[in-house]
Amino acid sequence: MKTKQDFPSINQKEALGKGPDGRAIRVLIVDDSMFVTKQIGQILTSEGFEVVASAADGQEGLEKYKELYPNVDLVTMDITMPRMDGVSALEKIMEFDNKACVVMISALGKQDLVKKSLLLGARNYIVKPLDRTKVLERITASIR
Repeated sequence: MKTKQDFPSINQKEALGKGPDGRAIRVLIVDDSMFVTKQIGQILTSEGFEVVASAADGQEGLEKYKELYPNVDLVTMDITMPRMDGVSALEKIMEFDNKACVVMISALGKQDLVKKSLLLGARNYIVKPLDRTKVLERITASIR
């Protein structure tokens, strides 16, 4: 019987979710939508990223970041959430760790909040609805 080794892949490529040391890049997903959290998680894990935790609002995201620090390499942060919005959570994460890598996720029409986030230290942003290619492009550009 033939095995996988008998069929070399012509599309062999390095997983985007691996750091220079070969270790999986660890991600915290902060979003109040279970659907979006699952969607981001699936996109990232399919490329070798490791989702270490998720949070349903900015307050919980901040607490999880502090709890997991320094074992989080990247945070995806929704802008509009209950309790604490993403911009406030970003501000508090950046106060705690000014080297944090945070990528904001926003609905269309929130350009003013995206701009504010970038000024506060967010590395990049992704606009909903999520597109797999765009998500991977923006995230890999932010961590390299």
